[in-house]
Amino acid sequence: MTPSAEPLPPSKAPTAAADDGYRLCQPALALRALVLVQAASLVVLLFMAGSWTQALAALGPMIFAGVGGTLLWLALACGLRRALARQPSPRRIAALAALGAVAAPAACAPLLAWDMAVASPPRLLALPLVGAGLALPVALWIEARARSLRPADADARLAELQSRIRPHFLFNALNTALALVQVDPPRAERVLEDLAELFRTAMAEHGAAVSLDEEAALARRYLDIEQVRFGERLRVLWELDPAAGRARVPPLLLQPLVENAVRHGIEPSPDGGIVRVRTQARRGEVAIEIDNTLTDAAPSVPGQGIALANVQDRLRLMHDIGAHFDARRLEGWWRVRIVIPDDRTPP
Repeated sequence: MTPSAEPLPPSKAPTAAADDGYRLCQPALALRALVLVQAASLVVLLFMAGSWTQALAALGPMIFAGVGGTLLWLALACGLRRALARQPSPRRIAALAALGAVAAPAACAPLLAWDMAVASPPRLLALPLVGAGLALPVALWIEARARSLRPADADARLAELQSRIRPHFLFNALNTALALVQVDPPRAERVLEDLAELFRTAMAEHGAAVSLDEEAALARRYLDIEQVRFGERLRVLWELDPAAGRARVPPLLLQPLVENAVRHGIEPSPDGGIVRVRTQARRGEVAIEIDNTLTDAAPSVPGQGIALANVQDRLRLMHDIGAHFDARRLEGWWRVRIVIPDDRTPP
């Protein structure tokens, strides 16, 4: 086997912020808008209520109107997102505030119809102002977030994070080969040849995202190299859901995690252990689990270093709060679990 002399694959177009960062239909936005509006409404209620009894009596209708108005505002903003994205920033902010002025009276209409006593002219005139006032800070936050997620900014941040993790990957992979040079030169040579092919793939510029299938192939190649080093001490189980394979993930997502599993689960154990990689797609999400067995001598919190922090940063940059990262010790196992939106690449 000899290292491939083929040229590196061409760069893929950046995809992290293809919509220019103006994202008005994401669950992360809905959650934050709901929290902000409810918090602001609660503060206003506590200041305006004459007593705790009045505050508690008004709490239910306030929550109903706040949630309904926010969801209606989000639906209108989502439907108009393309038209809004073409406008300059001041017009976008003004338009979102105006949508709030429309959504608030519409959301309160059922309450006003149910109790006409509260439908006094001053209150009716105040509702659009309240809606616009609540929508304005959310609109300002959306604008600031859109600027941070524009392609140039997002891709620059992802490139910075990628540049940090690649030397880490190179250093640790070379150590795998160097560990064999003294004890088994033929195997070390095979590992170095495999590493050349691995680096050709890993160091290529893939843009902001790759498919989960591509990441699994890279992780599999890395574990094949480690298999040469550890032999029967390393047992690898793959449980990959084909439906999850086109999900978009940051490059070099899985390799640091399986490397961490080998380092903290297999290497310290005289008997070796198991590394299990599992993916599953369901209900609009893709779950990724990297498990490894642990010995009693293993650290209680393995691998809380640069690589895992880097993985979390890149997931957060790509998917915001839509990505969930959890690493914990189970009974005899260490598990890293990632859940991301099922935002698939084209077949």
